Amino acid sequence: MSRCTSRRRVYDWNAVPWRKLERNVFKIQKRIYRAAQSGNQKLVRKLQGLITRSWSAKMIAVRQVTQQNQGKKTAGVDGVVALKPSERQPLVRQLKVNDGKKVKPTRRVWIPKPGREEKRPLGIPTIYDRALQGLVKIALEPEWEAVFEANSYGFRPGRGCHDAIAAILASISSKPKWVLDADIAKCFDRIDHKALLEKLNNSSPIRKKIREWLKAGVMDRKAYQPTYAGTPQGGVISPLLANIALHGMEAEVRKIVPANEKKQNELGVVRYADDFVVMHKNREVVEQAKEVISEWLAGIGLELKPEKTRMAHTLEGKKAGFDFLGFNVRQYKVGKHRSGKTGKGFKTLIKPSDKTIRDHKEKLKAVVDSHKAAPQAALINKLNPIIKGWCNYNRTVVSKEIFGELDMYLWEITERWAKRRHPNKTKRWVYQKYWKAEGSQQWNFMDAKGAKLTRHSETEIVRHVKVKGTASPMGGNLVYWSKRLRKSPNISTRVLKLMGSQKGKCGHCGRLFIDGDKWEVDHILPKSLGGKDRYDNLQLLHDYCHHQKTRIDGSQSSRTRKRDRETEEPDEVKVSRPVLKTNRAGDSLV
Repeated sequence: MSRCTSRRRVYDWNAVPWRKLERNVFKIQKRIYRAAQSGNQKLVRKLQGLITRSWSAKMIAVRQVTQQNQGKKTAGVDGVVALKPSERQPLVRQLKVNDGKKVKPTRRVWIPKPGREEKRPLGIPTIYDRALQGLVKIALEPEWEAVFEANSYGFRPGRGCHDAIAAILASISSKPKWVLDADIAKCFDRIDHKALLEKLNNSSPIRKKIREWLKAGVMDRKAYQPTYAGTPQGGVISPLLANIALHGMEAEVRKIVPANEKKQNELGVVRYADDFVVMHKNREVVEQAKEVISEWLAGIGLELKPEKTRMAHTLEGKKAGFDFLGFNVRQYKVGKHRSGKTGKGFKTLIKPSDKTIRDHKEKLKAVVDSHKAAPQAALINKLNPIIKGWCNYNRTVVSKEIFGELDMYLWEITERWAKRRHPNKTKRWVYQKYWKAEGSQQWNFMDAKGAKLTRHSETEIVRHVKVKGTASPMGGNLVYWSKRLRKSPNISTRVLKLMGSQKGKCGHCGRLFIDGDKWEVDHILPKSLGGKDRYDNLQLLHDYCHHQKTRIDGSQSSRTRKRDRETEEPDEVKVSRPVLKTNRAGDSLV
């Protein structure tokens, strides 16, 4: 009996040693990363073949699409959705890059774009193809992480929007600059397949399989449509393919400034997926960069979006500054005696954009209006996650004043909500019922049981430190990436506190948390056994560690029972469902 066969027989899905599997996969990924850095393509291809045949990598790929992805219950054209544990092991054994199977077309789902009438097309592959794409991504990502440009931040492990904003600040903090703020039109839908496949230059089985996915076509309302360009949004590997297609744009722009000139350091290029900015003190250089980028994009079947492409100056003009990733970047003139030791005569401020603030207000108002007859606690529980999420995203920039303004707006809409419920009561009576004093704060929107509305101004402003150069988690410096994760602005305060008290390690397996890990907050003593919802009874665990701990701690919480019901659902509920009856969104792009 082979070693792999014995493993499959010994481990049921709920008892798989995921920590060991992840360590095995990461060791190979780190070797691929280092081989790509040194230019040893022969070793890269050999290791990629090894990892696509690895049982550990196949298990992790299947776990991702059947348990962790948000779109795990969204069916492809075959009608198969989330698989129960007994069906996951057979899927693992089926995964093979050169399987000889004909790739099935993706299912087209249209989702609305925020604030617009137009819709975005998603392509939902079958569950088998999603798992196989996850396996190929595990093999390809380390190679490309080793060569991706330093100022590429979108859809990459360990990098995000705040790193891109920090890079912009570093580029313009010393002097005002002209900026090309641009967006690529329908990037995912128009990437030229031939150009992308030539850039991949990969081993035959992987390249062939990617070509099949690109050419598989789509099913839109029972009508088949061939695909001649683009990579479908909704596929596990699509964001990586888009980054590969756009790789090299920064290097092409930098060619317009000779390397031996000092101005080389003054040219800034920052890209987040298909949005990018080019910055330089001379307008002529920025205009030339626009021409170079347009010509370079044409070579891969893309073009700039005219309505989202503009030239601006960070300091001069009535419309100084620009919006990028939900933030407004702008410089303001100040007297030399007020600008600190540098005497530059200007200051650079990055704030939440007006559109971001307006959208947030509309969302808050919509929630309040939809809870006219709901209890106060229900309204508070609905508003708090929205407020905390928005504040966490914007707490790395100059937001304190805006937080205060939003608190005033929140007071106004909750006051109207309260008065509308009791039109015959006095204002004093209404205030005493819905607002209470707590500590130094005299007016808190809270109910008698202590459910309290979070204030925007309670969020502490914390500056974000940009990721180092071309650093990647694939390089193996897990301590660095774990420390960065503990300061991430995208994580809730409770999780950050638990992560800090545990020194960045899982409370069950002791492995460091890094970007991309899935975690859950666990009660050390289960609530069903009398445990309290307090920090001294909470710990942060990997999702699979949480599942294993729950199996042995005697917990019978409703959450556990619900998860068991979901994973052990009868076959007829999970397969052969009519494709067109589901309207849920597809897999996440990150």
